[in-house]
Amino acid sequence: MANLVILGTQWGDEGKGKIVDLITPSFDIVARYQGGHNAGHTVFVNGKKVVLHLIPSGILHPNKLCVIGNGVVINPKAFLDEISELIKYGAEIDDNIVISKNAHIIFPYHPLIENINEEIRGDMKIGTTSRGIGPSYQDKASRQGIRAGELLDLSILREKIERNVEEKNIYFAHYGKTQLDPKRIFDEYASYASQIKKYIKDVSFLLNEKIKEGNSILFEGAQGTLLDIDHGTYPYVTSSNSSAGGVCTGLGIGPDKIDAVLGVTKAYTTRVGSGPFPTEIYDERGKLLLERGNEFGATTGRPRRCGWFDAVAVAYSCRLNGINKIVLTKPDVLDRQEEIMICVGYKYKGELLRSFPTESWILDKVEPQYKKVQGWKSPVQKITDFSFLPQGFKDYITLIEDLVQVKVSIVSTGMERKDTILIEEELRELVNLERIRAEL
Repeated sequence: MANLVILGTQWGDEGKGKIVDLITPSFDIVARYQGGHNAGHTVFVNGKKVVLHLIPSGILHPNKLCVIGNGVVINPKAFLDEISELIKYGAEIDDNIVISKNAHIIFPYHPLIENINEEIRGDMKIGTTSRGIGPSYQDKASRQGIRAGELLDLSILREKIERNVEEKNIYFAHYGKTQLDPKRIFDEYASYASQIKKYIKDVSFLLNEKIKEGNSILFEGAQGTLLDIDHGTYPYVTSSNSSAGGVCTGLGIGPDKIDAVLGVTKAYTTRVGSGPFPTEIYDERGKLLLERGNEFGATTGRPRRCGWFDAVAVAYSCRLNGINKIVLTKPDVLDRQEEIMICVGYKYKGELLRSFPTESWILDKVEPQYKKVQGWKSPVQKITDFSFLPQGFKDYITLIEDLVQVKVSIVSTGMERKDTILIEEELRELVNLERIRAEL
């Protein structure tokens, strides 16, 4: 089968975890290529909820290799805690997890720096998860980072920690913060090293060898395209490339190894934290989406801002990522809406924009142009046959397809794997439908 990228087309929280878990049976390997434990991929299996932050969402299936690439930043404690939770759940954890030796490591000084940075910004703060993701990528870019492979040589690890802590303590002293003890940090991370060294490998070499052997790979993105560090709504973005381009740099494979891109799209729009959000709803309809969609962050628990479907933003994501098909999630949240608005364009200073503006100060002032459609006022939750969907929702799907110029291939109608409509004619060339159906 094809090597397939799954990523979010909005500001994250589109439901990628369920979709990765759903189609994993069609693949041999599931690989994360960016982000850190700021991600929160939620999977429901047989009524049990599992939230994955670092480990790929394919881990709940047996005999699948789960890879954490060099584009991911790793908090070792969060990684080990996640493994412990998965073992309690009953997941198989053996030699089926691999960490790239080139993945950068998050240290205790990273979240402290992030908190100081947010305090300094005041009203202009980004609204990060404060888990040290950004400062870890910052150290990577400034060539001060410590990589997973350096956990395998404690003398090098000690030297780098001492040098980094000496520098960070100057920063902390300036802001009146407590000084860090490099020995304490080294002792802590030496302990982590002994526990995770068996997972650390050359991921680029491994994946390319696996591809030569005929194995198929599902590339799992975190966050969403509109949070991409280069192509998102900068500066209100994440610190990595959450778009399809991040696959190659975040795993060490060539672009010719990617066969298709599947974009996960919520039937409305949400955003966590600060930043422009043209279709945000401020009245009771927005509150209804928040409550019915249980729109609270899987990582932080923060309430998400809710708004109408933004076809301008999703069309931009489809173009940027070369998306072949989209997955539509959480349409049941809209069941009670009398009327539903879809953003079909933006006006700025009285003129219709031809493309999605990534400049935050422009996006913050655009006037969304809406098309109003009648709500279907009929439950779609747990429907698994496309023909049983209310006609109003089918029309909604067709309108979205026309606006973003990409076909819908999967409709998620609930939290469980089985609460899914697979549109076979759109999926047949991308996945093995028989294997997927066998595990529903």
